[in-house]
Amino acid sequence: MDPAASVCAAVALLVTLSGCCCSADWELYDRNYEPELPPVLHSSYGSLWPLPRSVVSFPEVYRLSRLTFQIVYSPESTASTGCSILDDAFRRYFYYIFGRSAAEDSQRPSVDGDHTEAHEVRQLQVTITASDPECNQHPHVTSNEAYKITVVQPVATLKSETVWGALRGLETFSQLVYEDQYITHLINKTNIMDAPRFAHRGVLLDTSRHYLPLQVILDTLDAMSFNKFNVFHWHIVDDPSFPYQSITFPNLSAKGAYHPVTHIYTLKDVLTVIEYARQRGIRVIPEFDTPGHTQSWKGQPNLLTPCYNGETPSGTFGPINPALNATYDFMNRLFKEISWVFPDNFIHLGGDEVNFACWKSNPMITEFMLKQGFGSDYRKLESFYIQNVVDIVASNLKGYMVWQEVFDNGVKIKSNTIVEVWMASNMKAELYKVTKAGFTTILAAPWYLDYIGYGQDWRQYYQVEPLHFNGTEAQKKLVLGGEACLWGEFVDATNLAARLWPRASAVSERLWSSAETNDLGDAYARLVKHRCRMVQRGVPAEPLFIGYCDYEYKDKKESK
Repeated sequence: MDPAASVCAAVALLVTLSGCCCSADWELYDRNYEPELPPVLHSSYGSLWPLPRSVVSFPEVYRLSRLTFQIVYSPESTASTGCSILDDAFRRYFYYIFGRSAAEDSQRPSVDGDHTEAHEVRQLQVTITASDPECNQHPHVTSNEAYKITVVQPVATLKSETVWGALRGLETFSQLVYEDQYITHLINKTNIMDAPRFAHRGVLLDTSRHYLPLQVILDTLDAMSFNKFNVFHWHIVDDPSFPYQSITFPNLSAKGAYHPVTHIYTLKDVLTVIEYARQRGIRVIPEFDTPGHTQSWKGQPNLLTPCYNGETPSGTFGPINPALNATYDFMNRLFKEISWVFPDNFIHLGGDEVNFACWKSNPMITEFMLKQGFGSDYRKLESFYIQNVVDIVASNLKGYMVWQEVFDNGVKIKSNTIVEVWMASNMKAELYKVTKAGFTTILAAPWYLDYIGYGQDWRQYYQVEPLHFNGTEAQKKLVLGGEACLWGEFVDATNLAARLWPRASAVSERLWSSAETNDLGDAYARLVKHRCRMVQRGVPAEPLFIGYCDYEYKDKKESK
């Protein structure tokens, strides 16, 4: 999970110097970053990202005018005005399409010399077909994100079963709109049918190693929606700091945060993130990693294990103490609160990189091991702890995710556990073992975006095939998707967006689009334009390579 303690961390300094990556056995990685001229920036799919499942585009072109165009509910839609998630989305996407210049339409020449109604799309009518459009619900792992778009004049249509598909379709429709040399908004006659390949398409942010201001998180959620990600994996606490302000245990952040007032997430902050994400069809899965990665949990007395030098306490502390009943009373109360605050059906319990040295040094732990019949196998002690925490979480009607070590160490986990594979050195074998055992899994190993290298490293993320491991079709159906992980050792608010985008965009297409969508040249042509669109929408995404964005020239021309 955390790269700081992995084998890769031993060569962290070399990454930036040599451009190497840690997934040595993933043969699809491209390490040859020789200087070259950029390819021709053309794709028959324009700037669509991620690429829909089926796109049929025609030469016929229509105009859109901010003075006449509307996004509305169709008369047949089961959702209507008052469905706030779509009401807000309609306003948001109108701005994304037209927002740069309020007076632009009155100052432009015509398209082919004709501005008649026959050449104009005046409405996008949105139809939700399910009896329950899910306007007031939160997205979940089985949410239907499929949609269908038909662009004809004068009324284009967007159909989906629920609001979640409509959100994805609105993003796609906005990407179909482009501008001519006069900054006239145009769209081609188009038919699209689309649905995601994988149900779990996540981005992990680490808010412990560096505190991320609330606005940075909200901006990231916007960018995630532009790329059709649907899970925010919030690694909210870890060894360095505990910024989550617990209602039940306020001393955790008072004594564990970098600053008890400025560097915390209040209940209001957390609920703001959850609602902002919901409005964009994004789940929020919190991670409270235990029993290791808990040095910042010092605000709870007697929770961490005292370490010993011989028979004398060293004054340092190790993982959570699994030998005390008080530990599980605390965990029960904390996870009861977490289950109430975070509405998603899953909580990530971590469980990785537990250092047994402190447990081995503690005489009370040794005595507890003997009483339990664990001998000297500290994996059994870890299993004892995790099984208790799992039962606590299950009693609060939540499912849970864990990092792969929990599975690797033989912890007895329930059949509905989701195992996240993060170790790059053996990920194919691990995917096989986890799915062979019947567990669902999420792949993170090839998408650790905190590892940076010279050149277009987005290509190595793009070329990963998540199902490229030896396994039956039934096993491969257990792969729910994957996550792009941005750990925070060297990332804070100043560089997060540029480090994350558009590199994470490569992951988004791999998780949304078909396995056959793998042409690097076509992807480059579309991603360059998609990156420019993100920048235009306020996301400071770094450039892929040599070049420029069209809007740079057009903005300068408009200002004259």
